[in-house]
Formats: sequence, C-alpha cells, structure tokens
Amino acid sequence: MHPMWSNIFKESGNKGENLYQILSRVPIFEELSKRELREFIRISHKRTYKPGEIIFWKGEPGVGMYIVQHGEVTVFSGENPQNPDIVFATLSEGDFFGELALLDDAPRSASVAAKEATELIGIFRPDLFSLFERKPALGVKVLLKLAQLVGERLKLTNQALEECKQNEGK
Repeated sequence: MHPMWSNIFKESGNKGENLYQILSRVPIFEELSKRELREFIRISHKRTYKPGEIIFWKGEPGVGMYIVQHGEVTVFSGENPQNPDIVFATLSEGDFFGELALLDDAPRSASVAAKEATELIGIFRPDLFSLFERKPALGVKVLLKLAQLVGERLKLTNQALEECKQNEGK
C-alpha cells in the first residue's frame, strides 16, 4: 500500500482492541491524554458495512473521517467498485481515511467501498467543531496534527508526481 494512504504508525494484531487503543494509534490523536481521547470517544460513531457496500462516492460532500476498526476498504476511482478505474489503496484495521473532511466540506476526492464485512469508527465535523468550541486547546492540538498529516501527504503526492513525470520521459 502506498504510504500516503496507510497509517504508517499502526502495529499489527489489533483485533479486539477497545476504542481507546485504536484511536490512540491514529497519528491525529496519538499525543492526546486518556482524558482527551475520551472526548473523541464520546463523539465517535460506529458504522458497519457489508462487502461491496459504498461508504461514500467521489464528489459527495465530505462530512467526516473514518478509522477501520475491523475489515478492509478499497479507495478507488470509477463508477464500479467491483471493477474500478484505479485502486488508490486498500485499507485495513487501524488505517483511516477522509480526514480532509474534518477541515472543509469539499467534495470527496475518491470513492470508498467495503471490501469485506467492515466496522468503521466515524468522527464527523459538526461533533468535532462542537468539541473544539468547548475545548479550544484540544482543538489546537488536533488541528496542528491534522495539518502536519496533510502536509506529509502533500509531500508524498509531489514525490509521486515527480516520479510519474520522470517515467514519462523514459
């Protein structure tokens, strides 16, 4: 999997973990105290998907991010998740996606479907903003980590574009 999409900090073997353990390994939340993580557990939502079920389509307004608790999802481009034009990534337990939707409601840049029976943890922008209004210092911590993550992924995207451009000339 391309490191731009994966949670490079995750460790294997996280089945049966509780929500606290899962959130604490997501880079956006990794430096939070247990008390701060409890605030995010309170605003998190569990979602379950059947194999092949669409989590969201490219172009839909983004409303939140998801963390894979169990199962696998495919991030893809195209109209048919069974036969996508491009598969950007397959994400599994501990990986996350859709985090840009925490910053704005711009349309989703890719579609995501459950590859197998999947449980996701969703954190949605309205709940997050409400939490930040109540706990602004916590908001600064999380937004700083989110900005670092977006910056890191931008660097990886630039590298990938440069590699593509160099390969075009060969």
